[in-house]
Amino acid sequence: MKIVQAYKLEGQNWKYLQAKKELKNPLVLIFANRMLLEKSEVIEEIRKEFPYEHIVFGSTSGEIINDNVFDDSIVATAIEFEKSTFEIRTENILDYNKDAKKLGEILYNEMPKENLKHLFVLSEGSFVNGSSLIEGLEENIQNSIPISGGMCGDDAKFEKTLASYKVNPKEGEVILIGFYGETLEISFASFGGWSTFGPERIITKSEANILYEIDDQPALDLYKKYLGDKADQLPQASLLYPLNVTPEGKTEPVVRTILGIDNENQSMTLAGDVPVNSKVQLMMASVDAIAEGANEAAKLAMKNRKNKPQLALLVSCVGRKLVMNQRVEEEIERVHEVVGEKTAITGFYSYGEMAPFSGNTFCDLHNQTMTLTLISE
Repeated sequence: MKIVQAYKLEGQNWKYLQAKKELKNPLVLIFANRMLLEKSEVIEEIRKEFPYEHIVFGSTSGEIINDNVFDDSIVATAIEFEKSTFEIRTENILDYNKDAKKLGEILYNEMPKENLKHLFVLSEGSFVNGSSLIEGLEENIQNSIPISGGMCGDDAKFEKTLASYKVNPKEGEVILIGFYGETLEISFASFGGWSTFGPERIITKSEANILYEIDDQPALDLYKKYLGDKADQLPQASLLYPLNVTPEGKTEPVVRTILGIDNENQSMTLAGDVPVNSKVQLMMASVDAIAEGANEAAKLAMKNRKNKPQLALLVSCVGRKLVMNQRVEEEIERVHEVVGEKTAITGFYSYGEMAPFSGNTFCDLHNQTMTLTLISE
């Protein structure tokens, strides 16, 4: 595996982490601020710098490269596989009347299955129901193929996200990357570091990812009471106080970030499903707890690996970034300590993370976690 990484800050030239060299048919991952990806001259500049066919674009809430976290930047990682291959398929949620499950089924069915080792998802992040997307991808999945990935971001603006494969970035795109080959070793993990507080309550009315009532009370009204003065800052303030949701019949809780609110019907739209009869509790975190959570995620991803990873794809939640503020790079450093100094690191801050729980192969949508996909061949 050969890797070339570069980044570009506003008003500056491209800076390379390795010697700039030409690669053979690489997979190029471009993570960048949404406002930059909307500019045709920026896209032209990226294509000129990386004149390759297989370019995947994704907008972010912060760009990760090596130990750095940037805003308003472009980070590029070009990966040449020596013995392995990849396939990429894409669909647009707007062509499916926002039916994420149906889109997921179609995407998986389009993907060649022979020697498929792993699936990585880069999804629109504003209005795709991540839980339904995963459900669709796994509907007909064979041989317990694991899935990891994340949902694109838009800083903390929540206006729109952009993604694409080959074509210029646009709204609604969901991209699926399949990795193939016997020589590939891919591991993954997800961990948070947030803690619950306040009483545990029950979701009494919801529909998919829209939460209407908790303990038979309007969900938004109850949530605002907990937030107090910060209620005026919704939905951004909700990134600091997500919900811990344990669906009925399950032991592992998932964290759900609030993406939008509706004052008229007192509801909240979350990044994934919140089923009726789920237990729900508020969460909060400290900077140290989040950094420790990233370290734990890295340890879980490294567990039982035979080889050192050559590439680490990191997807971390925008809520973690807001809590950590100027110390945000600490969680990347804690990951780097575990995966090794020679491992190339790239990734982004997201509106949702995708990975199985530790020890499982079935994927879940997470919020407020550090999620890693480690690759070597």
